[in-house]
Amino acid sequence: MKLSELLKQDKLSISFEVFPPKNDTAFESVRFATEEIAKLSPSFMSVTYGAGGGTSRYTLDIAKNIKANYGVPTLAHLTCVSSTKDTVHQKIEQMREAGIENVMALRGDLTPELEGSDRSAWAYRHAVDLIRELREYGSEFCIGGACYPEIHPESANQKEDIKYLKEKVDAGCSFLTTQMFFDNNLLYNFLYKIREAGITVPIIPGIMPITNANQVSRAIKLSGSFMPQRFKSLVDKFGSNPDAMKQAGIAYATDQIIDLFANGITNVHVYSMNKPDVAAAIQRNLSDILGK
Repeated sequence: MKLSELLKQDKLSISFEVFPPKNDTAFESVRFATEEIAKLSPSFMSVTYGAGGGTSRYTLDIAKNIKANYGVPTLAHLTCVSSTKDTVHQKIEQMREAGIENVMALRGDLTPELEGSDRSAWAYRHAVDLIRELREYGSEFCIGGACYPEIHPESANQKEDIKYLKEKVDAGCSFLTTQMFFDNNLLYNFLYKIREAGITVPIIPGIMPITNANQVSRAIKLSGSFMPQRFKSLVDKFGSNPDAMKQAGIAYATDQIIDLFANGITNVHVYSMNKPDVAAAIQRNLSDILGK
């Protein structure tokens, strides 16, 4: 199913994100984890591409398995980083053959060796370039893009960020998924601003359950996320106790999702990090709300 159709439904739903293995040795354990999450019957699952495209060859394998054997709609990530036009066209053909209908078009994270490199010769320098290519060469795909409620780390200001975001939508994005955030008011303010700017496609909030204290610094580094005092207090209190921190992090994420549902959001995407127990706990906390 194309996500553009799924997102038209009024029913509350949860989706999960998984990532492919870094090497062949880890493939079986990752496949098992993604299958356990698929058994929860989420509305869809997204499969990431890996930093620098390094694990891209596994993305389609995981997505195909989830779709074929568990009937869960899949969203395969594709990035600009290290991608030539030939590589992208090859991936498009592979996705067509696998029956994958949804693609998440991203610039991708820059690995340390790429951060200082000359990107002028890249086939796709920004996500919008990849979106245009997908719309032209793979016009049947439902294309998603990323957005940042707290501003993209490389944007000068939010006004500039929203201008570039509208370019992505105008180029062919059917929906947008947000980077993680920990204060729902930031999302509500962001939604108001982008609607004012004429961006009308569905926005799927992305929620990251922080289940150990070490994730906090990484979350800040990746997205520049604002950490509310309520969340900081949680980490200060429970961060040194792994079991307590896990339970508290799941509770905090659940609370965010409940507030989003209560304020008219119907679809929420959870960055479940290949952790079936975390995904299952969140879904269990929401069982009556989701009708599961």
